[in-house]
Amino acid sequence: MPDILLRMMDESDWPEVADLIHVSTNYWYQRGGKPPIFTCRPEDTQLFCRVYEALDPGCCVLAIAGATGLIAGSCLFHPRPTHVSLGIMNVHPNYFGRHVASRLLKFVTDFADAQGKPTRLVSSAMNLDSYSLYTRAGFVPRATFADMYLPVPKDGLSHQPTGATRVRPATPNDASAIAALEMELAHIQRDKDYRYFLENNDGIWHASVNESPEGTINGFLVSVKHAASNMLGPGLAGSEEVAAALILAELDHHRGRSPVFLVPVQSAGLVRQLYSWGAKNCEIHFAQVRGEYRAPTGIVMPTFMPETG
Repeated sequence: MPDILLRMMDESDWPEVADLIHVSTNYWYQRGGKPPIFTCRPEDTQLFCRVYEALDPGCCVLAIAGATGLIAGSCLFHPRPTHVSLGIMNVHPNYFGRHVASRLLKFVTDFADAQGKPTRLVSSAMNLDSYSLYTRAGFVPRATFADMYLPVPKDGLSHQPTGATRVRPATPNDASAIAALEMELAHIQRDKDYRYFLENNDGIWHASVNESPEGTINGFLVSVKHAASNMLGPGLAGSEEVAAALILAELDHHRGRSPVFLVPVQSAGLVRQLYSWGAKNCEIHFAQVRGEYRAPTGIVMPTFMPETG
């Protein structure tokens, strides 16, 4: 579109991008008769700008309406050693139907192609417009996840799944082992993400690891607690038992809240256990990949803050 120009985001754009994320996301859900995703203040969604910029400076492309100079769309992305992750992408409702999203997507896939890397994302199965956008661009659905939420009592949960005693809080010293486990089981690499989570300079992250009797980490789970994001993930576990123990440990850090988490739909035993704890379904998401893909051998628990990919 000749009246839509692309440029990179800078810090002065954060307030407008945050407002765009808030308005666009809520508009889409409310248009379909669902409650808004963001019940926080619009300025709280600057969290996305801050986290993505801390991890990958200069990796947000904006679509600018040439006639007004307003931001019509935005897309955050993560260059990682093994792939490029497409992060949260939004288009202002005033610019729906003007191919803004396809322009932003092509920018990111061209970037990934130039690096010779696949592009990965996690997208809503409910949003058929975005599903069509991605599949037309060559993305292939590779995994399906059940989005679940669980209201955690203020005094915590009393469940004791198998392996719970092997869970401990993660420390910055665990970052390399966590990244190595993800490379081994999920075949993607993002050491920088885990160092960032575990340093926790923002004061909003927590992480747990499941450790074998020999001291080997065989699962991990991160969570974020913020007005704009209340989720468990990213995480990875070698078994359903390990995944359940990690989920319980991170839920305990969200007492009085109802965090969302994603688990593979094929992990039937894990899903049933979560139901027995009081978890409920709220959505379905697909992991989609454009380019080379290797199926994980562990239980992947993705997130959107930042995008797991």
